Amino acid sequence: MAVVEGLFLQATGTTILLGFVVLLVVIYFYLSGSSFKEEPNEPPGPKPLPFLGNLLQIDLARPHESLSELAKTYGSVFKVYFGPKKVIVLAGYKTVKQALVNFAEEFGERELNQTFKFAEDHGILFSNGENWKEMRRFALTNLRDFGMGKRGSEEKIIEEIQYLKEVFESFGGKPFDTTQPVNHAVSNIISSIVYGSRFEYTDPQFKEMVNRANENVRIGGSASIRIFNILPWVGPFLRSLRKLRANAEKNISQVRELVSGLQETLNSDERRGFVDSFLLRKQSDEQSGQINSRFNEKNLVTTVINLFVAGTDTTSTTLRWGMLLMAKYPHIQDQVQEEIDRVIGGRQPVVEDRKNLPYTDAVVHEIQRLANIVPMSLPHTTSCDVHFNDFFIKKGTTVYPLLMSVLRDESQWKNPHTFDPANFLDKEGRFVKKDAFMPFSAGRRACLGESLAKMELFIFFSSLLQHFRFTPPPGMSEDQLDLTGVVGITVNPSPHKICAVKRN
Repeated sequence: MAVVEGLFLQATGTTILLGFVVLLVVIYFYLSGSSFKEEPNEPPGPKPLPFLGNLLQIDLARPHESLSELAKTYGSVFKVYFGPKKVIVLAGYKTVKQALVNFAEEFGERELNQTFKFAEDHGILFSNGENWKEMRRFALTNLRDFGMGKRGSEEKIIEEIQYLKEVFESFGGKPFDTTQPVNHAVSNIISSIVYGSRFEYTDPQFKEMVNRANENVRIGGSASIRIFNILPWVGPFLRSLRKLRANAEKNISQVRELVSGLQETLNSDERRGFVDSFLLRKQSDEQSGQINSRFNEKNLVTTVINLFVAGTDTTSTTLRWGMLLMAKYPHIQDQVQEEIDRVIGGRQPVVEDRKNLPYTDAVVHEIQRLANIVPMSLPHTTSCDVHFNDFFIKKGTTVYPLLMSVLRDESQWKNPHTFDPANFLDKEGRFVKKDAFMPFSAGRRACLGESLAKMELFIFFSSLLQHFRFTPPPGMSEDQLDLTGVVGITVNPSPHKICAVKRN
């Protein structure tokens, strides 16, 4: 029992009381005769301990690393038990692609865990069935109408980069934390598409909205929340869960307020953004007497929150990794800046420049590959019984497509474990597309903002490298910059400061 208590205390960093509660739960399972149900011809996996499953073999603070190690023993399709819960893990490029693309329907459902129950069956990220199809289809169509991945988005990004450069310059080359300014800049892109306008970085409402979203991404993938999803009885004892839910409630309230303001000035002849399109569709359904329309307030609010969080965290996190990696590897930064200076000079970089900047493009892709910011994707579930790679997987089983194992698949990359732009270059230095480049996942649950994210990453990164030299703080060497990362739903750089020195 002491081993069990130690496991949970180490994983959560919470109180002795939590450990005691977990022990009571374990005893309850023991007395009730709980056991693991095996299906015929299931994937292999490590033998689970009674009631604990494989928790002693999984670091809940960094589960993707533990699962990657287990894949070396049990192969590309294997099972593990998070406590009493069975999970199937898919590892390696060929297996993950086959599941998400060739078996898209079978592996295409989203798991609805305890943490995000409040969003169940609404929005895009945590819904399934017809609601998910209709909300995703409507979002894709309208986001494209408002320029997602097109000229309209490019203009918004170029406008925003000017504000971001001003913030960077204000530090005068002294060390600073890039988190807030980068988050604000990236958030403004999706905000301008969703709401029809950007926010000032000093706007307290905007700052709170961005901070809460990022905090929930961090908390939502923490060890304590993973334990809560395994054993929901511990929820009342978790401060992190209370914080996550309070943030979620505030986000819902704030989005409703913003939507209400847009509703008051709604004009059918002039759609300002995604919210206007949704409100007009909602209004049309109401006027036509359509019963049970999915274009209702909860779907609107949940979809807007999904878009805002997904459109902010992943891109801003990748950009922050990019600046840290440039400071860490100055010789690579040298080559990026030489190429930008030679090809573009002093004018503003645009998307069209990407084909003439193969090294810069390769570096952006390599940042995404090595940063590995969504290492386990968001969990899927099987929509039906599946026969996959000679194994049987029961309907409703949770599935983790291990994107980390794809982005570092030794059969697909020249140098899978080091930061090397050559992973995306041929011998002549030309950019090479790689099928195993899967940071946005694949199949029917692939990131719907992929085209926008690619545009943002290239323009922000090339523009920042054009104007600034990124270095460690004075007195710190490149070797001292930490690339460990902090694991939440996404993997963020560890807290750090760097210098953005203005180039001549």
